[in-house]
Amino acid sequence: MLTLSGVLHRVSLLLQRLSLILGLGLFGLSLSASFASAQMPAAQKSEIESIIKDYLLTNPEILRDALTELDRREKVAAEAARRKAVSDLAPQIFNSPNQVVVGNPKGKVTLVEFFDYNCSYCKRTVDDIQALMKADPDLRVVLKDFPVLGPGSVEAAQVATALRNQLSGDKYWEFHRRFLTSRGPANKAAALAAAKENGVDMDRLNKDVERPDVRASIEEVMKIADTLSLTGTPSFVIGDEVIVGAVGFDELKSKIDNVRKCGHATCG
Repeated sequence: MLTLSGVLHRVSLLLQRLSLILGLGLFGLSLSASFASAQMPAAQKSEIESIIKDYLLTNPEILRDALTELDRREKVAAEAARRKAVSDLAPQIFNSPNQVVVGNPKGKVTLVEFFDYNCSYCKRTVDDIQALMKADPDLRVVLKDFPVLGPGSVEAAQVATALRNQLSGDKYWEFHRRFLTSRGPANKAAALAAAKENGVDMDRLNKDVERPDVRASIEEVMKIADTLSLTGTPSFVIGDEVIVGAVGFDELKSKIDNVRKCGHATCG
């Protein structure tokens, strides 16, 4: 016969297991798995279930704390997965032939930006990138067209990608900055107009837009972004870290400085 003290002891053990299970993100398996392993009669299981329910209702902060810990662990796991992806895809992320490099092409620290020409946050971020390059002559910046905001964005990315055959370095940055900060939706017509303002060979550009390597370049970026679990723009890679969102000049500079100091975007 199971005594009250024995029941309470088992409840204590079950609560400990419940806390651990919640922390591991397996809440759906918790009580049933615990009861099954206990191999108790149905009446005793029901009694313990009732005690646990009352305990959790009296102390709901246990669930809150468990969910907070679960969220923390999931974020840590996601960051670890992204760091591994950055390491695995380093050649494509930092040194792909299908990309534009601005700033110092031989800079010791690289900032990679995934952007969309229709992204309002990217429009604000362009001044941060400009300021970072001005403040840090040793900064290498990689621009990756990540057109996620509709067909117009894809068209604009195709023109911008084709334009790499004529513009590079500061000249490409001039086009990029002017087009990104222009008013109105970004699409093929707008991108061609911006390119024309930069005095490029328009006949050549119109032909280059149709080249298969232009499509392949954009597809490469989309695959990288998918592996990194990027869901929006702007997103950045600095060192071994992925930063999502328009975090601002100070945050980006801090990450860049950390890479120089300890080799990682976040120094432990």
